[in-house]
Amino acid sequence: MKIRTKLFVFIPLLVLLLNFIAFFIFQSGKKVQESYDVMMQRIFLYKQISLETQENVRFLSSYLIHQDEYNYEQLIKHKKQLEKLQRELTVRQLEGYNAFTLENYKNMVYVFLDLEQVIIHKLTRKQFTGYADQYNEIEKIASFIREDSQVLVDVELSLYQPVYKQMLQHTARMNELGGMLFILTTILSIVFAIWLSRTIVIPIHHLVHAAKNISAGQLDTRIPRFDGHDEIGLLGKTFQHMIENLRILISKNMEILEKEKLVRELELKALQSQINPHFLFNTLNVISKLAYIEGAEKTSELTVSTSNLLRYNLRKLDQPVTLREEVEHAKEYFAIQKARFRDRVTFQLEIDESCLDQPIPCLTLQPLIENAFIHGIEGMEEGANIRLIIEEKRNCIQVTIADNGVGMPYDVQRAIMNASYSLTKTGHSTGLGLENVLRRLQLFYGVEKILDIKSAPNEGTAIILRLPRRESDVQATYC
Repeated sequence: MKIRTKLFVFIPLLVLLLNFIAFFIFQSGKKVQESYDVMMQRIFLYKQISLETQENVRFLSSYLIHQDEYNYEQLIKHKKQLEKLQRELTVRQLEGYNAFTLENYKNMVYVFLDLEQVIIHKLTRKQFTGYADQYNEIEKIASFIREDSQVLVDVELSLYQPVYKQMLQHTARMNELGGMLFILTTILSIVFAIWLSRTIVIPIHHLVHAAKNISAGQLDTRIPRFDGHDEIGLLGKTFQHMIENLRILISKNMEILEKEKLVRELELKALQSQINPHFLFNTLNVISKLAYIEGAEKTSELTVSTSNLLRYNLRKLDQPVTLREEVEHAKEYFAIQKARFRDRVTFQLEIDESCLDQPIPCLTLQPLIENAFIHGIEGMEEGANIRLIIEEKRNCIQVTIADNGVGMPYDVQRAIMNASYSLTKTGHSTGLGLENVLRRLQLFYGVEKILDIKSAPNEGTAIILRLPRRESDVQATYC
């Protein structure tokens, strides 16, 4: 059962039960109150009639003595009040001997009002003879009314006594039933609260505790299983699946990172293990000096360039360099290639000096120039030209390596732009292709679109690098 269904079913049921109990107790109290009201209204009516007759006699006596306006107004007021009580009295009924007493009581009130009206009429007409006997009669009737009022009160009390006992018994039963219902509703409320806590609150508490452990890095945390098929059970199962997927994803990422680290280490070791630096440098220095002694100055210069080229590759491979160092390295490489191609090739530099402090991964320019030699102009007998252009653009530094060779096929261009093709060929000096250079630049600068290629058949190729501006003291962790 869903949580919403539980709340919409059990809470209204509990509220309805409590409302039923409250309504039941209210109705019982209302019946008792109505019974009391009936008895008290009857007793109060007899008492009021008795008091009003006495008041009528008192103000009638005062008016007979003083003949003033105030006593007359008070007499008329109490007379009307007694007439109103008489109308209420006419609807009252009793049985047996009590019925005779009540009828006699009604007649006395009626006679009292008639005699009072007669006396008032005579007084208003200034007839001061013949009302003394009538006044004495009114006093006697008033005393009889007072006595019968008390009798009727006693009759009402005696008649109400069995009803009162029944009311007491009913009230006692209602009190017992109310207590039982109160205990029942209290037990039901406690049971409902415990049930709601076990099905909602406690599972949520377990999930919160598991979430805190996971946020602290404890991915081996086990999510408790819930037997219910509500939202809490579904949330627990989903949470468990999420943790398992997260473990799998982290495991895969760790494997990938380990593989990448291993590949980088093997690549670096492979490059560095190809030669013994000290032996090679010493050998090249001996060859250079020997060539110089023998008068072969070009051979000496070529040997020095080769030594510098290898020294740069091995020394700078694990840290970023500046464009200035890359340009000098490219010059050394071109000097070596110049010995091979001689006058068949020319190397042009168009460099903005303000751009040379830009940091860049090592071995970036030389592999691109090497590709231009091998794939662009190698087959040309004369007129080959390679240009290195470094200039500042709006938001970047643009490096262009252009040749006037055979050009690059369109499918090769597309493959390179998709980072799925490498121009590296076995047997070349660096072992670093265009794909390698592109990927290292993307990692170093943190951007994807960094390379552009412009080429046409027999019209040459231009490799364009757009390097984001960075301060010269920025250190990179990848090369």
